[in-house]
Amino acid sequence: MSTKALPASIIARFKAFIIDLFLISIPLLYFTTYIILNGKNDFLQNQLAIFVVWLIFGLIQSAFFAFKGASPGYKAQGIYALNLQGKRAGFLCYFLRYVCFVVLFLIGGSFLCFFTKNKRNLHDIITKTIVIQIKQ
Repeated sequence: MSTKALPASIIARFKAFIIDLFLISIPLLYFTTYIILNGKNDFLQNQLAIFVVWLIFGLIQSAFFAFKGASPGYKAQGIYALNLQGKRAGFLCYFLRYVCFVVLFLIGGSFLCFFTKNKRNLHDIITKTIVIQIKQ
């Protein structure tokens, strides 16, 4: 039996992103809002706290990709973010991918996957990564 790596579906990538938001960012947001700060109003008025939460989210997600090839959401969907040679990229590459995602999302960089053959977004093209699904 042979295994074949195919570009991951857009739906699987979206589901993985939602799972990661719930498993990684929600605990960070809760901890910051109610343990470090004094509630929702303090959190909403503290731009540094918001920035730090999303920075830590990116660092944690990048670490999962660098050491496992997949974040919890990606693992649940059976997809992996790898370099173009099919290997795990380094931590800095994945962190750059996250930063590019955040910045490019505002200009529509995440919609490029609808128009490319291999379903890569702009942040994937810049960092030379691809999200794949392994079929047997």
